[in-house]
Amino acid sequence: MNWKDTATTYGIVSRVLHAGAGILVIGMLASGIWMVDLDYYSPWYHRAPALHKSFGILVGLLFLVRLAWRIRQGFPAPLAGWKRWEQRLSHAVHLALYLIPLLMIISGYLISTAEGHPVDVFGVLELPSLLSLGQTQADRAGDVHRWLGWLLIGLLILHVAGALKHTLVDRDATLRRMFGRPV
Repeated sequence: MNWKDTATTYGIVSRVLHAGAGILVIGMLASGIWMVDLDYYSPWYHRAPALHKSFGILVGLLFLVRLAWRIRQGFPAPLAGWKRWEQRLSHAVHLALYLIPLLMIISGYLISTAEGHPVDVFGVLELPSLLSLGQTQADRAGDVHRWLGWLLIGLLILHVAGALKHTLVDRDATLRRMFGRPV
């Protein structure tokens, strides 16, 4: 079992970070969609956004760790059979899968701190409100947050579809190496 990535496979650290990010991001997207329909009388009306914010901070920390690991490790080389457009699309989607969650965290922070209140993280610490962009900050940041969420859902579908295409249609080692198996 390799902890680090090799030229042909992903190590245990990359696999755990990938799975953790996937689970947290999907959970955050699902909870975000669910929360917008809560009414004031729901017992989750205040609790769900508080949890969403706290888990959003965890996603941010995980993505920083993931980004640092990826910068240190690089990516295994594309498989020999990949077409040039597949390599470019894969690179663009992976880049967006790092960038969009980061932008969602920033826009979520701007929504949460628009009225000058700090972001409470699981009742353990508070992130202060550091930036005020005017009276419409929450609305503008909310629009950005929502559209980035839908874009992220589309990219995740494309990401999974690409993995399935390589596994079921091309029958190459893309998914095998993600699970740390030799190519």
